Amino acid sequence: MEYRGGLQHRGGAQFQGGMDYRGSGMRGAVFGAAVGLVLAVGVVVFLAFAIGPGSVIVATLLALVPLAALLLTIRWVDRWEPEPRAALWFAFAWGAGVSVVVSLVSNTGAMLVLVQSGFDEGSAQAVTAVVVAPVVEETAKGLGVLLIFLWWRRHVDGPVDGLVYAATVATGFAAVENVLYFAQAHQYGAEDGAPVALVFALRALFSPFAHLMFTACIGFALGWAARRGGLTWVWAAPLGWLGAVGLHALWNGSAMLGDGGGFLVGYIFVQVPLFIGAVLLVFWLRKQEGLAVAQGLAPYQGAGWFTAADLHMLSSLSRRAGARRWARQVRGPGGEDALREFQDAATALAFQRHRVLHRRAGAEGIADEQVLAARAAQARARVAQVLGV
Repeated sequence: MEYRGGLQHRGGAQFQGGMDYRGSGMRGAVFGAAVGLVLAVGVVVFLAFAIGPGSVIVATLLALVPLAALLLTIRWVDRWEPEPRAALWFAFAWGAGVSVVVSLVSNTGAMLVLVQSGFDEGSAQAVTAVVVAPVVEETAKGLGVLLIFLWWRRHVDGPVDGLVYAATVATGFAAVENVLYFAQAHQYGAEDGAPVALVFALRALFSPFAHLMFTACIGFALGWAARRGGLTWVWAAPLGWLGAVGLHALWNGSAMLGDGGGFLVGYIFVQVPLFIGAVLLVFWLRKQEGLAVAQGLAPYQGAGWFTAADLHMLSSLSRRAGARRWARQVRGPGGEDALREFQDAATALAFQRHRVLHRRAGAEGIADEQVLAARAAQARARVAQVLGV
């Protein structure tokens, strides 16, 4: 296929003008993130009054441990084409603020209604945990992922992007929920600390990725729909939601069986295999992203913009990292920066080419491709100048 953007080999003509294709809709993301974070802080302040400031401070510090692990995991997954920070902040704040507030109010209200309807407290807690909470929480979290998909659809290129946004929403939710559970455990075990140690082990060490796995079903479904375009998301999103609710209900239900024995059996024979399967899926999807980069840039290689060696390097995260190390060795930080700029620009171009080819971008998308092509050509020219390759 011949590219007709009007640019010469390796950026001979300079593109003038054009908006940053990453900028649209970001003001809405910033505003939404601010609202969500205010709600999240409000929840923590409420817990401080309801449980005690000392317990909440300890709980917040403990919650930072799984939070750091989850954020590092998301960053590892989101290495090919990092999502806009404003959109990620929106996702995190939605999970930590909006989803938590909706879930607290709805789950507490459901408990009260069940008790007033004649359920004893234990039965009401079981019904809330197994039936109400999975539906309410996955709906609240999933709505945030859906809003991102609809408002910033150009930033959702496939399953990996959907997983990143879903995981970020779930991470925000899990962080505030951990504060609640750790604070309650600290309050009840203020003398010996045994309850908080047990709860910390269960939530931070054995199951830090639980909420991520639940909501990931929705993100994967929307990401898969984004790659196919059209209205596929209309039926894919409900299927992802059913998967999220089902996994959440299975998790909570296993915790209610026996005196912990049911949870242990379910954890070993169900949850661990599911987690391993999810990890393998992420590895496979990351490899597919590399293939997508090579396919997206193939027309530009054929037109002489990039070399075969360029595409070989660009289609593998390990080869990209190795190339940056080599560039730093031969030309210092400047060489590494030049190569990193080229890698980022070429990757953005590759994914935009996919959007255009699969009719997920109209005239504006074609114009965006020209902007990105110009940037990639200029970045490639700088690599040739700095590194001599």
